[in-house]
Amino acid sequence: MNNTNDERCRNFLISLRKIIQAIDRHSINLKKKFGLTGPQLITLQSISSQDKISVTQLSKNVSLSQATVTDITKRLENRGYITRKRSLDDKRKTNIELTENGKAILNTVPPLLQEQFTARFSKLENWEQLMIESSFERVVSMMSAENIDASPIMITGSLAQLDSEKI
Repeated sequence: MNNTNDERCRNFLISLRKIIQAIDRHSINLKKKFGLTGPQLITLQSISSQDKISVTQLSKNVSLSQATVTDITKRLENRGYITRKRSLDDKRKTNIELTENGKAILNTVPPLLQEQFTARFSKLENWEQLMIESSFERVVSMMSAENIDASPIMITGSLAQLDSEKI
């Protein structure tokens, strides 16, 4: 590798680190100011778009496993943001609904980082969006030897270090 390649690689790695830091900062600020993690906020937003929703449907909507969504909803219920109610049609099913406290917190939190990114990304020309998407897919293939399944939630593992809550 020559100096130009070394410099490009170094600059690219710095850019990747800046992306990770931006995600970390946003998550930490969300947790400190509002007591919510990114996945909790996305879950609340998804619940708010429905009158009532099952954990199964909710997990599909937010691209998280059913076990993870169950854990998140338990925490949100303990904080008074949601309630669980047995379905009147099928007693085996439980529906989740947003409480007034849940609606209130949603009115105070800032947009998620991915919402800000999406708004800015959508303003780019189509060719530029395709170029960025292709480049990032290539980077992912260069960095991982295995298939990684990921949701469109911008959060890293560092948020788990804030307290005992994992999500």
